[in-house]
Amino acid sequence: MSHFSLRESLYLILLFGIIFLMVFVSRSSRLHGDLAIETDVQIELLLYDRTDLEQLADELLAIGVDVNRNELIWAGHTLGWRFFRPGRYVIDGATSYSDFLSKAARGMQDPARVTIPPGTDIGRLSRSLGAQLRADSSDFHSLFRDSSSIALEFELTGEDLFARMLPNTYEMYWTSSADGAVRRVLREFDRLVADRYRTEIEENELTLSQILTLASIVEWEARFHDEKPSISGLYLNRLDRNMQLQADPTIAYALGERRRLLFEDYRFDHPYNTYIIPGLPPGPITNPDLSSIRAVLNPEQHDYLFMVATPEGTHHFSRTFEEHRQASEIWRRWLREQHRIRDERESADSGD
Repeated sequence: MSHFSLRESLYLILLFGIIFLMVFVSRSSRLHGDLAIETDVQIELLLYDRTDLEQLADELLAIGVDVNRNELIWAGHTLGWRFFRPGRYVIDGATSYSDFLSKAARGMQDPARVTIPPGTDIGRLSRSLGAQLRADSSDFHSLFRDSSSIALEFELTGEDLFARMLPNTYEMYWTSSADGAVRRVLREFDRLVADRYRTEIEENELTLSQILTLASIVEWEARFHDEKPSISGLYLNRLDRNMQLQADPTIAYALGERRRLLFEDYRFDHPYNTYIIPGLPPGPITNPDLSSIRAVLNPEQHDYLFMVATPEGTHHFSRTFEEHRQASEIWRRWLREQHRIRDERESADSGD
């Protein structure tokens, strides 16, 4: 009888062992299996603040992640991950509860790709950075003031600091502060411009700020990169001859809008109107890209003093005012023809 009881006890122990093993394997599979959290496409989760398990589950479902809400909460409690740090977390394909929850709880966020476009202005750049990072656009805008901490630290005006926002795509954490993001771009400017072209900058008759100011005009003026050295050379020729720069982009900047200029615009009294003021304007009108900066440091050597747009979007360069007058007349005739075609089309459309 005692022998039978012992055998039964062994069976029970074995049965409990099998059940325990099955539960352990099932639990481990649920916690560490790669198919716990799934997406068909890459999805980014943005956590603006410290987030608990229930909030995290709701955020994942809201952005289209295939996840079992109750099981996620159970997994978080089981693994000890109950609060998650602000950040940008990328979910691509399938992942396990343990991997994802530990990543978000530790704040091991995925870097964001932040793009700074060329030829923008302070307002647009601030809004763009505010849309790409957690920091508010107003935080960026305040850094491009003369009194900002970074401008004072580097003895720059706010506009000079803005001109150093080198167009490129940068990897940085989404939670970076506005100050940290601007300093990151400034370091890249120093590496790719100030350090790489140190000799050319030191030997140039213009200061670095003046180089950037002229480069910003070239950036605005040139539609095609291969024209930039020619445009830069023309403006430098005018500066060497103490001629007014007469750069249309500076008037557009003064007016605060990009449009075809009218005759009265050229008389607009403004410190950036280079048809009135001598030399360069007080500061940059946009943030130039690397090719515009290189064009000022290494301009094309020629005798051109005038240029006018062409229908192809390029420029016709002239050495004398008479040549320029003839080229300008061709441009005006083309514009008049475009207006005539547009008016006829609008008249025909209204007739229909």
